[in-house]
Amino acid sequence: MLPLTERDKNILRVIVKDYINTGEPVGSRTVAKQSDLNLGPASIRNVMADLEEWGLLQQPHTSAGRIPTEQGLRLFVDLLLEREELASEEQAMIMSAYQTCGADMAQLMRGTCRILSALSHYTGIIMAAPLHETLFNRIEFIRIKRNQVLIIFVAASGLVQNRVVEMEEDLRQDELDTITNYLNSRLSGLTLREVREHIVEEMHQEKVAYDQLLQKALQLEGGALEQREERDLFIEGQMNILDEPTFADVGRMKELFKTFEEKSLLVKLLDRSMKSQGVQILLGSECGVAGIEGCSLITATYGHPDQFLGILGVIGPLRMNYSRIIPVVDYTAKLLTDMLKSGENP
Repeated sequence: MLPLTERDKNILRVIVKDYINTGEPVGSRTVAKQSDLNLGPASIRNVMADLEEWGLLQQPHTSAGRIPTEQGLRLFVDLLLEREELASEEQAMIMSAYQTCGADMAQLMRGTCRILSALSHYTGIIMAAPLHETLFNRIEFIRIKRNQVLIIFVAASGLVQNRVVEMEEDLRQDELDTITNYLNSRLSGLTLREVREHIVEEMHQEKVAYDQLLQKALQLEGGALEQREERDLFIEGQMNILDEPTFADVGRMKELFKTFEEKSLLVKLLDRSMKSQGVQILLGSECGVAGIEGCSLITATYGHPDQFLGILGVIGPLRMNYSRIIPVVDYTAKLLTDMLKSGENP
């Protein structure tokens, strides 16, 4: 732990806040004017030199002021951040935007992305939890035509998802109804992964005649999952981040957009954050993804405490206004959670 005094912390706080506001190196005279420490520029320069030696500040140019390092920003976010309350007008704006989204999950996710992007002025992102980890309430199978079945999946949260799967065997509707009744009567409240495990276990215990029903159920459930190996991920407002001086360099801009297009990288990144409750903040290299080293990711999960339904967040520059954007992400996640619990828009 660094031996920071309250004076050190106050000076670091002033430097970080001014850098976030201006994007420019901060000099000792600016710190003297903005702090209430009654210290002269010379004394402040000494403290700034100490903070630089500890790796919290860096001097981009000779005789210039200092800017925070990634380590300095981490300390600021963890210990010195003064979180703002989300204004009632912004809360009303988010609720109003959701009223136009509709009840379809894809519409909700896309709408959430747009809300996050509009309020943060950066890039909004949202990803659903894997379908096989989602608790289901009921599932229905409807024969459309030969070898083709419509699967209607109703999650415990009330969300409805549909998909069509191709089957090697042509199943009659009465066979599908039997499988539907079996799954809904005995396996409701489990995740689809647990459903599959339960079916496999029963196949080892039941008689041969019943095995045929279970085998068909397993094929249908497996078909549903195979259709959804791709994760539902939406991203909006990629262009917003280009207004930042950090990405004025064409090379960095290309790397950033290449990363945005690499869905698998973003999925891995969000999966890491989904393992933790509450608001999570990854700064620069902490993201572990090439191309967004100059960015920060602020995320929050949505769903029930014992069953996350997904994760949402904002990707922005390292010098984003954390005090304001953290409440935006947090409130949006909580509002989406409440909507999914009630099964209707606010």
